[in-house]
Amino acid sequence: MNTLSYKTVSANKATVNKEWLVVDAEGEVLGRLASKVAKLIRGKHKPNFTPHVDCGDNVVVINAEKIQLTGNKWSDKVYVRHTGYPGGQRTLTATEVFGKDPIRLVENAVKGMLPKNKLGRAIYKNLYVYSGSEHKQEAQNPKAINLKDIK
Repeated sequence: MNTLSYKTVSANKATVNKEWLVVDAEGEVLGRLASKVAKLIRGKHKPNFTPHVDCGDNVVVINAEKIQLTGNKWSDKVYVRHTGYPGGQRTLTATEVFGKDPIRLVENAVKGMLPKNKLGRAIYKNLYVYSGSEHKQEAQNPKAINLKDIK
């Protein structure tokens, strides 16, 4: 029989090769940065992507304090949380959140683009965001990646 046999390869925890990547957020728009980082963390850029397995890379985002928001989002974008008590809804604008902790804007944006299940919560732990150009993952020898190359 001279036919080619193609089998679908399903990745698992043992066969996945995870890399360390560094993304520079300087001058990047928040939503576009977050969607590309979420794609890297999820592993959708790899040919052996499997939806139910953590096959993505570990991503380090540096210069989080130099992100940009377009339009009037600095004053109009509202982050809502609830304390759990009656009447405990709290709102903050993007400027207020950025003033308290610039890292939280990037973390919230990426977290919102991940699946809302156990796998999404596990994948979120592969994200490391820093406000300066220094990071603690030097020992892993992360590879710098240009976001313009990612579709």
